[in-house]
Amino acid sequence: MNKDASEKMRMVEIEEEPIELYKILKFENMVQSGGEAKFVIAKGLVRVNGEIETRKRKKIVPGDIIEFEGETIRIITKGSGSRLEAQGTRQE
Repeated sequence: MNKDASEKMRMVEIEEEPIELYKILKFENMVQSGGEAKFVIAKGLVRVNGEIETRKRKKIVPGDIIEFEGETIRIITKGSGSRLEAQGTRQE
């Protein structure tokens, strides 16, 4: 992940974990539908923690970073903002 991407990263809070990768793309409106999410993942267009991910049902947990089409998101859970800050990874 480059510096520009980290500056534009947004936090996405999930209530239930783990959650499947394709659902995150769909729920966060990074794609139009679940079918499109599965398609772009299978084509290798999505990165999870800096690596190309082709598993549609990859389990995503807090701390994971997802990149797709210039958008970068970090997955957190309720109350994890202070934990991220303690780890020195909180985004300013």
